[in-house]
Amino acid sequence: MRHLPQYTGTAGRIENAQVAVCLTYASGRGHAMIDRELYLPKSWTTDTERCAAAGVPENVTFATQPALAQEMVLRALDATVPARWVAGDEVYGADPKPRKALEDRGFGSVLAIGCNRRVPTPDGPQRADEITKGRPERSWQHLSAEPDANGTAVLRRGPRHLAPPTPPDRHPPDRLLVSARAPPPPQR
Repeated sequence: MRHLPQYTGTAGRIENAQVAVCLTYASGRGHAMIDRELYLPKSWTTDTERCAAAGVPENVTFATQPALAQEMVLRALDATVPARWVAGDEVYGADPKPRKALEDRGFGSVLAIGCNRRVPTPDGPQRADEITKGRPERSWQHLSAEPDANGTAVLRRGPRHLAPPTPPDRHPPDRLLVSARAPPPPQR
């Protein structure tokens, strides 16, 4: 299958690449990849000749990366893989469907969102970055982390309860906004 320019989180930019969505199971005893799906951009799935030449089955249609992840997670849960919560990066947190599918089954999630995403709060929807703006330094918990693509090695986080968008007759899940930010540069 020919590679095609598309965004890949591994490189942090657009590259000629094939993108896989992987489901990894983790426990106190270790972790393992238990499922995967090849992400095919719409430009591929609408080109039947290209798909046939690459050996892509005829029944494969376009699906977003969050939709592929949701399908794999639900398959694992249907197979009774023991789990209480699911984690995913911003690609998956930006789409509300996987979170809702998990909540409907009573599962928790930790899904990243962009700082410009509006989230429900007791005071109405607010941007995630506005919620944490001006928080006192003592309210942040300092955590160390591996350097990311930008070289950030230390993060600080602070939880904030959010208003759950569930009907009053259902037990609402706990919803927290856990913010992460790079520490300020050292003073010279």
